[in-house]
Amino acid sequence: MDLKKWLEAPAAGISAPKRPRLNMVRGAFTRITTPLLPDDYLHLANPLWSARELRGRIVRVEKETATAVTLVIQPGWGFNFDYRPGQYIGIGLHLGGRWHWRSYSLTSPPNWEDKLISITVKAMPEGFLSSHLVGGVPQGTIVRLAAPKGNFALPVPPPNKILFVTAGSGITPIISMLRALDRHGDMPDTVHIHSAPTEDEVMFAAEIAALEKSHPNFTSHVQLTRSDGKFALASLDELYPDWRTRDTWACGPAALLEEIEKTWKREKIEDSLHLERFEISRADTSGAGGTVTFSRSDKKTTVDGATSLLEAGENVGVQMPFGCRMGICQTCVVPLTAGHVIDLRSGKEHSEGDRVQTCISAAAGDCTLEL
Repeated sequence: MDLKKWLEAPAAGISAPKRPRLNMVRGAFTRITTPLLPDDYLHLANPLWSARELRGRIVRVEKETATAVTLVIQPGWGFNFDYRPGQYIGIGLHLGGRWHWRSYSLTSPPNWEDKLISITVKAMPEGFLSSHLVGGVPQGTIVRLAAPKGNFALPVPPPNKILFVTAGSGITPIISMLRALDRHGDMPDTVHIHSAPTEDEVMFAAEIAALEKSHPNFTSHVQLTRSDGKFALASLDELYPDWRTRDTWACGPAALLEEIEKTWKREKIEDSLHLERFEISRADTSGAGGTVTFSRSDKKTTVDGATSLLEAGENVGVQMPFGCRMGICQTCVVPLTAGHVIDLRSGKEHSEGDRVQTCISAAAGDCTLEL
C-alpha cells in the first residue's frame, strides 16, 4: 500500500472525493490519536469537526406551512456540496436514548458559496421524527448526516422540455431542481403541476409564483384538491398537449405515482419518466406471515404478512438498523439465514442466504434474521 492510501485508509468511510488533502489529514490524525478516536479531541473544539461521521448544525428553522418547516443546516467536515438537485440526505437525531434516522430531499440547490443546505419536513401523523422536527427542534441542534444520494435528479445539461408532477411534500425534490435552474439562469420550457389540499398547504407558493413571473418558459399549475378535485391526467392533452414530448419527474403519494406510471407505459413513453417514492407501495401478500426469529438477539415474534421485518424487530426490542424506512437507502439490509421473506413492493420472494431490506420485506412463513 502506498503512503497516500495508508494515510487515507482510517477515514475512507467519510472521504471527500474532491478533497484528497482533507482525506489524508483525517486519516493521519486518526492514526496519531489511536487508540483514542480523533473525535475525542475534535468535538471539544467544534462538534462539527468529526473524522468519524458527517455532522451538521441546524442554524435556522423556517416555517413553510402549519405542518411543514424548512431546516437550514450547516454541514461539518467532509460534506460534498456537489450533490445533484433532487437528491436526498439522511438525517439522524438522538432522541429518547436512541438515534432516529430519516431521509429527506434536499430543497437547496448545490452551493459551495455559503456552505449551507436545507431540507423541508412535513409532519406526518405516524412520523415520530418528522413531528419532532416540525414541532420545534431547537436552533443549534447537532445532527448526524448521511451523504447525498439518489437517482431522482436533474441531469446536466437539463432537457429542453420538462414536466414536473408533484403532490404534497413531493414538491421538495422539485423545488431544489427549480432553484438550481433559476440560479443558473437557464430555465428550459418547464410545466409544473402541483396538488395540495388547500392554498394554505401549498409549500413554496410565493416562490413558485415569483418563478413564473420571472421566467416566461416556466408554467405553474396549482391544483387545490379540496375545492377543485384531483388533477386528472386525462386533462393533459387539453392543458399541455405536448406533454408526451417532455422529460417528466413525478413525486408524491403512491396512488398518484402508480397512475402516472401506468399512463406513461400505456403511451409507451416510460423511458422519459422519473419517479421518486416517499412511501412503500405494497403488493398483495395476503396469507403470508409467520414467526420471525432474530438469532443474535435470541428473540422471536409472530407477525402477519403486512408487517415489515423492521417493525417486527422493533416491536420486540431488537436494535434494528434502519434509515429511510422506504427501501431507498439500503441501511437496513441484513442476512436472511433461514426461511423466506417477500418484498412488499414487488412481491419478489427471497430465500436463505439472501440479504434483505427489512423495511420493505415481510415474513413469508417462518424465517430467521442474523440480528
